[in-house]
Amino acid sequence: MAHINVPEGVPGIRSLVMFRPETGKPLYELAQALLRNPSTLPEADRELIASYVSSKNDCMFCMNSHAAAARYLYKDQRGIVDFVLEDYMNAPISEKLKTLLSIAGKVQQDARTVNAEDVVLAKKEGATEQEIHDTVLIAAAFCMFNRYVDGLASLTPTDPKEYEAMGERMANGYTLPKQN
Repeated sequence: MAHINVPEGVPGIRSLVMFRPETGKPLYELAQALLRNPSTLPEADRELIASYVSSKNDCMFCMNSHAAAARYLYKDQRGIVDFVLEDYMNAPISEKLKTLLSIAGKVQQDARTVNAEDVVLAKKEGATEQEIHDTVLIAAAFCMFNRYVDGLASLTPTDPKEYEAMGERMANGYTLPKQN
């Protein structure tokens, strides 16, 4: 049960956004800009970065919902998500994405540990400056989102089917939930 009086039965960040839409709106706009706006980094990869950071933060709601969105976006390659969450260095993904996940992991632990060598390696593997920027911002934003969701003990479903529906909705964009 959430620590504050949020709409009953509404999971995760959606309940918090419904509780205070004036703060939720910019959060959803940030998620939309980072995860859905045009970029050379595919939407599925950006969702995967969000899920990876959330897994490192032990935020089960964000990890599961964004993993579901990534699975939906990867389509027939959906198994990549679980592989990455288990062991990204041996996952069947590009070296570029591995370097970006390494950077995201450093941001999650202590952003000051991201160094010039990390950036050079990512660029060597084909990452653009915008992709590196966006990776760092996705990781930083999801550290905040994770703490927001867990700090207020928002509802975290245990049924994987609920996350599948969330993932499909999220894959179509981040829009404010309807107010009752």
